[in-house]
Amino acid sequence: MIRKSILVGMMALLLSPAIAQKQDTGSAKELTLQQSINYALEHNESIKKASYDELGSKYQVNEARSAGLPQVDIKGTAVRTLEKSMIALPADFNPEGTGPLIRPMGTDNTMQAGISVSQLLFNKSYFVGLKAVKSAEDLYRIRKEMAVEDVIYNVGSAYFQILQTREQFESINANLTKLEQLEKILTLQYKNDLVKKVDVNRIKVNKINLENQKQTLQTAYEQQQNVLKFFMGMPLEQPITLAGSADEQLSTTQTGLANADVASTERAQFKILNKQKELKTLEIENIRAGYYPSLAAFGNYNYQSQYDGKMIGNPDAMWFPNSQVGLQLNIPVFDGLRKKAQVQQREIEMRKLDVDIQQYNKNTQVELYNAVSQLSNSQGTIAAQERNVELAREVYDTTNQLYKEALAPLSDLLNAETALREAMTNLNNEKLKYQIAQLNYLKARGELESLTK
Repeated sequence: MIRKSILVGMMALLLSPAIAQKQDTGSAKELTLQQSINYALEHNESIKKASYDELGSKYQVNEARSAGLPQVDIKGTAVRTLEKSMIALPADFNPEGTGPLIRPMGTDNTMQAGISVSQLLFNKSYFVGLKAVKSAEDLYRIRKEMAVEDVIYNVGSAYFQILQTREQFESINANLTKLEQLEKILTLQYKNDLVKKVDVNRIKVNKINLENQKQTLQTAYEQQQNVLKFFMGMPLEQPITLAGSADEQLSTTQTGLANADVASTERAQFKILNKQKELKTLEIENIRAGYYPSLAAFGNYNYQSQYDGKMIGNPDAMWFPNSQVGLQLNIPVFDGLRKKAQVQQREIEMRKLDVDIQQYNKNTQVELYNAVSQLSNSQGTIAAQERNVELAREVYDTTNQLYKEALAPLSDLLNAETALREAMTNLNNEKLKYQIAQLNYLKARGELESLTK
């Protein structure tokens, strides 16, 4: 969702190298695409969070393993009885023979201290749980891979759009230069009564429109750079310049429609779906492990004292040791079919994951097809647009010459200038489509990390 909104919002963001020249180029960081991506892999916040999750999963493995290690506890209790319970003994115990003998139970003070040790000997759920947490550790590692893929894609698309922005701005600057020169000529001609004032005003209107576009692009360029810095995890106040040009970033690598099943296996999202399926299988195994008995050994050693009078510093208090060792066996018999229902729920979830995987394979096939189709279409369109630009430039140059010789009206010249500008804009946009299609192709094949090399 973030990528789509950025792509839509940034299509219109353009600016020229003139802005970069106004910055402090001495402190500006010049970046290639590879450098931008590598910087993002080290500083992007999403990747940092994914790395923390991956590290946390290692501690989860240690936590799960601890249940199979000896458990040792030292305990102590001290109880002061404020009001004792009473017991009624038969009248035969009453020397006075007046009825039941009523006597208090227990002592004023009860104190105990000791150590207890337990060791799990067999529990099938424990061993299944170990496999589950290790599988979960792999899941967090793959999620980090997916975060890396998203960052590479976002940085690449932002980088390409800035390069295209620069190209667009150069076109606007060139047209502005032509209009400024034409305005000067027409102003002189108007002063000498050679042209009408309306011709001068036409030039001024076109010039003001282009200047407004340029001003809009200047603001937009800063926003576009901030978007790139955001994806890179770079401070917004750090000035940057991008190395190379849009044409240099166009790949000449031959692409083809790869098998979708093969391409899917290289993508992090596909690996996540399979890892989730593996975890569901372990959940079912863990539930069924509840049918097995469990066995544990235990032992404890305690000192205990019971006495009346003062609780602390009582010379009559005596301590007596006691100790036990034993085995505890738990055999599940009947749980009201709870485990069976839990297994059936997980099996339904497994089927849903199978459907997700099938759908993902189809989606990958669509992405591959669309990316290859767009690459092929853009290659042909770029060549056509380049020829169109040359024709538009030739028409403009011819019309300009005819206008200077008073053989063509000003409207023809302005129309030719507009046509040339539109042709260059269309070429620029088509190059951007080609570059984004390259990213989509690499993403569909699970090869975005190749941009880091």
